[in-house]
Amino acid sequence: MGKRRHGRGNVISCVTNGGKTTLAMNLQKHLPNCSVISQDDFFKPESEIETDKNGFLQYDVLEALNMEKMMSAISCWMESARHSVVSTDQESAEEIPILIIEGFLLFNYKPLDTIWNRSYFLTIPYEECKRRRSTRVYEPPDSPGYFDGHVWPMYLKHRQEMQDITWEVVYLDGTKSEEDLFLQVYEDLIRELAKQKCLQVTA
Repeated sequence: MGKRRHGRGNVISCVTNGGKTTLAMNLQKHLPNCSVISQDDFFKPESEIETDKNGFLQYDVLEALNMEKMMSAISCWMESARHSVVSTDQESAEEIPILIIEGFLLFNYKPLDTIWNRSYFLTIPYEECKRRRSTRVYEPPDSPGYFDGHVWPMYLKHRQEMQDITWEVVYLDGTKSEEDLFLQVYEDLIRELAKQKCLQVTA
């Protein structure tokens, strides 16, 4: 009898407005047994966000997020995945529970390192990122100079920290169309599911 791999996390990360949430939602619509956890849902209240010497709210740092609460949500999903399936000789890849975790600061939080299965990072150039950011409405709203004074410098800092990553990260061109990005990641995940099915049969 094959051994089931009870599902692991697949991560989509990028700079702000890089397209991660849209991609994650599109994948959830088309992948069977798929759940999404969004890092943005775990921001602390504004009253708990620190400000720097320029008066910029420090939202683009791990300290602005309740990562312990996020880890708890991930653990609950994994526990549920273990109990939601029964291993049989006829298991299909479609039955493997899939979790997509999307956020802007996922590769920089060490407790998450051991759960990744496939990792994706969307990149967009400075000009496009700033343009997209300017079209969004935030609460609280961005103060003048916030993008150049906080958002982009923090992205560059966190991107530099990613140089220490020891596992494979698939870098995606965030300027491509939503459809092209979806197809690229969808096909990659389908191949990964097929590999896991083979491992189940041979284990």
